[in-house]
Amino acid sequence: MKVAPTLTKQYIEQRGEGYWLVETRISLDSIVYAFLNGESPESITQNFPLLSLEQVYGAIAFYLANRELVDAYLKESQTKFEKLQQSFREKNPLLYQKLKIAQIQKQSKV
Repeated sequence: MKVAPTLTKQYIEQRGEGYWLVETRISLDSIVYAFLNGESPESITQNFPLLSLEQVYGAIAFYLANRELVDAYLKESQTKFEKLQQSFREKNPLLYQKLKIAQIQKQSKV
């Protein structure tokens, strides 16, 4: 009995405004940023042990096939994050100051 190959398989799904690896809680963002930082698919798999090498390659292939769309999505997400961060600073300046001091102290110990 011959087994027919899978010709198309979905690795990425859109949920709400974000993109995720199918049937996981791992965002496409995580894989793309790791890939853009020069990590190999094998290294990414080690960092995300719930993912198979096939899933990581599938996510990278999706990114490469939809680069303009995904880059625009990542840029929009970064802009939203920066706005939230600025709002946090304005609403909680004392807490933000304490967090910055803690971050500086942590970095000076390294």
